[in-house]
Amino acid sequence: MSSFQLYFKLGLQHILDIQGFDHILFVLALCAVYVARDWKKILILVTAFTIGHSLTLALATFKVIQVRSDVIEFMIPVTIAITALTTIFKPKPSTGKGVQLNYLYAVFFGLIHGLGFSNYLKELLGKEASLWQPLLAFNLGLEAGQIVIVVAFILVTSLLNLAGVSRREWTLIVSSFVLGVAFMLMLETKFW
Repeated sequence: MSSFQLYFKLGLQHILDIQGFDHILFVLALCAVYVARDWKKILILVTAFTIGHSLTLALATFKVIQVRSDVIEFMIPVTIAITALTTIFKPKPSTGKGVQLNYLYAVFFGLIHGLGFSNYLKELLGKEASLWQPLLAFNLGLEAGQIVIVVAFILVTSLLNLAGVSRREWTLIVSSFVLGVAFMLMLETKFW
């Protein structure tokens, strides 16, 4: 297995690992308002998150920025809670031509989530001569994992819609669940 394949697989496994459920919750909170026909918007949204995530992951890995890990571990569930609350109170994506709030959340909160992965990745990359290829492979693995999560979520949403569950109710159920878990995580990770 090549180094690229190894780090791609690690990125994929890291996002799909149930212990990394905070990342999964964030992706679900972002996508809760969308349906299958919105697949292009969802792909752009997930990619925007990956771009923000990749930027701070790279900056932290190269030691350009350093932030206390306890603060980041607290901020990650805060980003999840804000996204879930926004979805609860604004359950449909805007139809205007401007930038949707979800895209801004995806990029900005992706920056915070990227810092959360940086310590993990620094440990993995410790002995690598070149960091660029493993960093790229890891981020592409994360992107692929997010797409797997979104596809599974959209399939479930579509099946529930066919079964008569209203889109609005499903969005509220998912967002409320995500919000509740985010609050519990905030209590567990408070740094003061």
